[in-house]
Amino acid sequence: MREKDFGIWQTWTWSEMLDEIRVLACGLAARGFQRGDTLAIVGDNRPRLYWGIAAAQCLGGVPVPAYQDAAAEELQFVLEHCEAKFVLAEDQEQVDKVLEIQDRCPALKEIVYDEHRGMRNYDHARMHDFETIQAQGRKFHEKQPEFFDRQIATGKGSDTSIILYTSGTTGRPKGVVLSYDNMVITARCGVEFDKLTEKEEILAYLPMAWVGDHLFSYAQAYIAGFCVSCPEGPATVMHDMNEIGPTFFFAPPTIFENLLTQVSIRMEDAARIKQAMFHYFMGVAQKVGPKILRGARVGLLDRIGYFLGNVLVYGPLKNTMGMSRIRLAYTAGEAIGPDIFDFYRSLGINIKQLYGQTEAAVNITLQPDGEVYPDTVGKPAPEVEIKISDSGEVLYRSPGVFQCYHKNEEATREVKTEDGWVRTGDAGFFDTNEHLKIIDRVKDVGGLNDGSMFAPKYIENKLKFFPHIKEAVAFGHERDYCTAMINIDLEAVGNWAERRNIPYSSYQELASRPEVYELVQEGVEKVNADLAEDEKLAPSRIKRFLLLHKELDADDGELTRTRKVRRGFIADKYQEIIDALYGGESSCHVETQVTYEDGRTGKLSGNLEIRDLSFASEKTRLKKAS
Repeated sequence: MREKDFGIWQTWTWSEMLDEIRVLACGLAARGFQRGDTLAIVGDNRPRLYWGIAAAQCLGGVPVPAYQDAAAEELQFVLEHCEAKFVLAEDQEQVDKVLEIQDRCPALKEIVYDEHRGMRNYDHARMHDFETIQAQGRKFHEKQPEFFDRQIATGKGSDTSIILYTSGTTGRPKGVVLSYDNMVITARCGVEFDKLTEKEEILAYLPMAWVGDHLFSYAQAYIAGFCVSCPEGPATVMHDMNEIGPTFFFAPPTIFENLLTQVSIRMEDAARIKQAMFHYFMGVAQKVGPKILRGARVGLLDRIGYFLGNVLVYGPLKNTMGMSRIRLAYTAGEAIGPDIFDFYRSLGINIKQLYGQTEAAVNITLQPDGEVYPDTVGKPAPEVEIKISDSGEVLYRSPGVFQCYHKNEEATREVKTEDGWVRTGDAGFFDTNEHLKIIDRVKDVGGLNDGSMFAPKYIENKLKFFPHIKEAVAFGHERDYCTAMINIDLEAVGNWAERRNIPYSSYQELASRPEVYELVQEGVEKVNADLAEDEKLAPSRIKRFLLLHKELDADDGELTRTRKVRRGFIADKYQEIIDALYGGESSCHVETQVTYEDGRTGKLSGNLEIRDLSFASEKTRLKKAS
């Protein structure tokens, strides 16, 4: 394992990690941690926090990672619901949140913290630093040298290994109870499927509370024996990734979208000759790159062109993104735009999609080498069965199927059948290649008033391909036409505006500029042109749109902590905007409450312009733009 601290990479061998985990486990036991107790873990990716997971499991306890950016009230729900007896916190910020809510968490007895900074004047009656716990653990181990191994030997594969809380897209998060068998079998199958070895390198930067990080950065690392590296902090992830050069990489679509946005911004600032070279060789890459990656036959001239492109463009670009050594990259959590997917594969990056859930210990489908398509999520993962219900819902059964939702039998029965099938809530079907295609959430797939299908997520993903569009929410179910609320990407659009001497002082002011509306409208019209080519989706072209005056934010309840759109919440919160979009108005006055980083609240208000689009003029406008 590695961690970058004060600009220097610290390293631990497997045997050194064993020593660290052993004395931590014994220290927790000395403080009263027992089999069946829960250890809440909150903070950024840190070796000591991962060791906390292992230490709790060695003692027969249950680790419960929480999202590090969760507000105190959100953290309270998790700690109270799982009845956390101990908390392992990263630093002063996380300790402060725990102290704020400790009176509402009656089971909580002890707080252990990793980072000393700022903690000197705190009351340490129920609070201990990491080294103190380990020092107590060494003394405990000296007195009872057989204790640690005996506790491990007592555990069984069917025991609870971890509780991971869902992101809460539709309401309160649910605690997904996973066993050791769930995680170990799923991890082993994934390691064998992708031929992972101890030589892999992975960067652990995604929330520890997310099941994807727990599978890739913890379970698979233990199964295959590869190295996990923790970045110095969230702001240094890309720099640290460039230094490490991981061979195995996992990221949600937003990460890949943001990287593409950075590339687009840099190219707009580049000299004309560099822009011309970039666009020419990217054309070559899009033509032959995916074919070369899957081993298909490519002509000699195309191979020469791709080789030159790799020397002049693709190689330097991958090096800048820290992806020069990537042998395998996965994306999941949300559907990724086909154009974004093809962009990375055209560079020679073996990016694949997987379809998974917390309730499945991640893997439901995987894409085999040579069968990687942008519009599917692959075939059933090893030892996974999938069937499609009469209503079009995807159901699965696998060794990774969760035990239950913690303290929620009713929700468990709604999702998990008596014979072990799990209802995903996603609509999908198998195509002619026997690959699964996910359309949207079952509850979100609807229809326009003319009876045509309306799949909002598909439309939103196409909009988010454009670097100046960060987020989008489409509406149209039981309506005459489709509309959209759009978030601009502040960095991309801000860079674009500065180069054109367009003044602005805030996100709200920039989003209201007519020049920005024109920029976004070009993207919307391109999406409409693509939709027009599909007979089933043509009626779902966007007729009206507006640019929101604020970014959608998890602190305001509009996104989950994994940045999934909470569609129902947004529809209720912005009902006046939706009414204006369908009421024919040319503008809409809105007043919205926002939450600042320090927890204070305020209000933003303004008049939002609503743009109408004429489908008949799309081709003419796009032809002029080109």
